[in-house]
Amino acid sequence: MSISARWAAVAAVTVLATTLAGCTSGKSGSDPKGGGSSKSGAPDSSASAPSGPIPVGPGPQSAYTVQKQPDPGTCHVRYTADKQPLPDPKCTPGATNPKVTPQTLKATICSSGYTKGIRPPVSITNREKAANAKSYGYTGPMHDAEYDHLISLQLGGDPNDPRNLWVEPPSPGHKPGAGPNNPKDGVENKLKAAICSGKADLVKAQQVIAHDWTTALSSLGLKE
Repeated sequence: MSISARWAAVAAVTVLATTLAGCTSGKSGSDPKGGGSSKSGAPDSSASAPSGPIPVGPGPQSAYTVQKQPDPGTCHVRYTADKQPLPDPKCTPGATNPKVTPQTLKATICSSGYTKGIRPPVSITNREKAANAKSYGYTGPMHDAEYDHLISLQLGGDPNDPRNLWVEPPSPGHKPGAGPNNPKDGVENKLKAAICSGKADLVKAQQVIAHDWTTALSSLGLKE
């Protein structure tokens, strides 16, 4: 082969290699499994964002039975910026009472004494609470933690669906041994009053309280 022919061949190989490199460089930052590298290290907010309808529970029962709780250590408490505890949405997404609808408000949650008549007895909930504490890895005094309905009974939450109950740790400012201090209760009272007065929609109120009780009132445009 002549010298000129050899140089022509080298030039051709160089052009081909450059072309192939240009075709693949556009994907060099992509994750081989489909996740873009630009998202690496970014917080995953999907777990805490409202997503779809809330599960519907079995509703009030004439005789309650102890419900199975998530396996020990599988649930994790989340905290707001001011350290208020929130449940793990995978374990405790909330569950509604099918008897409570916009059409039945006057006969259910807006009727005095309704929630007292559907509340499970402590002989049931104390056993569930002990098991749920293990689900969440709660090791503090049980007396100081509340076995809380994520969607309270007065907002149409299911009485004993395990998806709607969790061992809620004390809020900031709690005095050890003083029992639960739950500012969420005040928010629930205001939401119920707004629902029963026609100032708030039942379903929307259930969604915002299940998402984050600390922002529930502001999310509906209600006074704190």
